[in-house]
Formats: sequence, C-alpha cells, structure tokens
Amino acid sequence: MASLLTKSALRWHVLGWLLYGGYEFLGVFMHHQAGLRIGLWLTASVLFIRFAEFYLCYLVVYPRLLRSGRAPQLVATLLGVLALYIGARALIEEVIYPAVLGFHNYSPDTKVWYYIFDNMFFGSPMIVVSAALWAGSAAVHRERENRQLREEKRVAEVAFLKTQINPHFLYNTLNMLFSMAYPVAKPVANAILKLSELMRYMLLDTPDGQVDLEKEIEYLHNYLDLYRLRFPDSFHVDFQVTGDPAGRRVAPLVLIPFVENAIKHGVLDDPENPVHIRLTIKGEELQFEVQNHRSDANKDTTTGIGLPNLRRRLALLYPQRHALQVEERGEQFTTSLRLVG
Repeated sequence: MASLLTKSALRWHVLGWLLYGGYEFLGVFMHHQAGLRIGLWLTASVLFIRFAEFYLCYLVVYPRLLRSGRAPQLVATLLGVLALYIGARALIEEVIYPAVLGFHNYSPDTKVWYYIFDNMFFGSPMIVVSAALWAGSAAVHRERENRQLREEKRVAEVAFLKTQINPHFLYNTLNMLFSMAYPVAKPVANAILKLSELMRYMLLDTPDGQVDLEKEIEYLHNYLDLYRLRFPDSFHVDFQVTGDPAGRRVAPLVLIPFVENAIKHGVLDDPENPVHIRLTIKGEELQFEVQNHRSDANKDTTTGIGLPNLRRRLALLYPQRHALQVEERGEQFTTSLRLVG
C-alpha cells in the first residue's frame, strides 16, 4: 500500500535504514575476519538485497495478499520472494564479485542445499519485519481514516440539524400553496405538488440509509417534470429505464447529481440531440448513464454536488462495489455509474 509511505513515514524509514546500515558497517569495522575491503562489499550487497526484499513485501506483496482468504497465494509469493533473495545473492556474490573483485562469499565447495537453507535463514527476517511494520502502519492508517470519517459525520449531522427546520417548514408551506392554487391555476398547483414531492423525498430517512429504487426513479421524473414546466418548448430529455426496479434499493440521491450536471451544462433545446438518460437493471448490477452535448451557456447558476464530493460519497456507500467513468469527446459528455448489490 504505497499510500502508507507518507512524507512523515518516509523520514522514519530513512532513519531506520541509516541506523541499520550503520550498525552493519560498524560490525564490519570491528569484527570482520576476511578483510575490511571484502567485508564492506559483502555488507553493501546484503543491505541492497534486503532493502529490495523489504519494499517488495511492504509495498506490493502485503497490501495485495495479507488478508483473509489469500493465505495460499501469500505463502507461495513469500517463497518466491525468498527465491529472489537467494538468486540475487548468488548472482552478485558468487558471479559478479568473483569476476570483478576476485572473491566469493561462500567457498567453492559449498553444497547447493546448504547455500539455499543458509540464505533462507538470512532472508526471512526482512519478510517478518516488513509484515509487522506494514500491519502496524495499516492499522494507524485505518484509525486515521476512521477519525476523519467520524469527524465528517459529526459535521454533517450538525449541518443537518441546523437546516432541518427550514426544509420541513418549506414542505408544509408548499402543501398549503398547492391547496390555495389548485382551484385557480391547476398547472401552477401541479408544479407546487411536484416540488413538494421533491422536498419530501429529500427529507426521507430510513434505518439502513437506502430507499426503493422506484422512489429514486420517481424523484428523477419529478425533477425533470419541473424543468419541463419551466421550459415547455425547449426541454428535450430522453429518460428510459430497462429492467425491473421492484425490490431493488439504493442510497438516496445517488443518481440525481448526474442529471443535475446534464441539465446545468447540456444542450436542452435541440430535439436532434436530446439529453439521454439510461437506467439499466440487470441482476445485482445497476448501470446509470447520462449523455449530453455541452452548452456554452450556463442555464442554472446553482451549485450541485461536484464530482469529487460524489466520488467520496460513492467510496463510503459502495466500497469496491461501484465504478464511475467520465468521458468527454468533443462536444459529447458522458457519465456512467455502475453499482453492484
């Protein structure tokens, strides 16, 4: 997990390797029996190989395989890492050093099995140390993320409590205006009713944080119908649903940002190039795609949910169960969302 190697962590890694390298070289100066020159070269090669072994495990192997259900792959991969360690030492100390520097690390009569087991012993500590450090760093990283999520949740709850009264007041007021307008102007009354339905849906709260997909679709229709009332002769949007939404549940208001962006930035008055909205339900998978031509005119100055915020929300609501793609080809702009489960 490369994200664990932050600037702060990097300083500790550098310090650790400096201390470890200093300790090894100090041992060469104090105790090496084969000569200082040979000892320095052998220590340098071992440090280099162990450095590579450590970060191969720390940045590649453990982030991908140190989890439940991956034990066989993890064991096989670690054996492969040991094989690389043994092969690297053999190449450097028994091939390159004799050819360039004129000495071996092991005597020429060393048995192959002894060489393998001896280097498995020397190669294992870095595998264990990197596992311990990765597990500790991952735990700290997860705790930091959890603290951030708790703080974000607290801020969101405070903001919600501050605004909770006004939407309810507006919703009740809209119902009152509907009853007043209906006898006089039915189109106006219908517009008020649709706006009231939008408000009611936005205030909806469920125990599991999800709503029926049919209600989410109804919300999208009400939203589009309001714009049709606002632009009766220049609003061209094609919204199609394929598959059966009955029984499916989704996080509320997860689809509307794509529609909002298409309405805000798309061309709506061209019947030859309408905004295309496609919702496809197939098994456990939901595919939502919005396609529009870009418009130079900004028809709505209000700000919706931006893509960075939407990506963050999807990561929290559908971890490892969503795919969001944004594609721009000339004047054509396409957003596609896939949700699983």
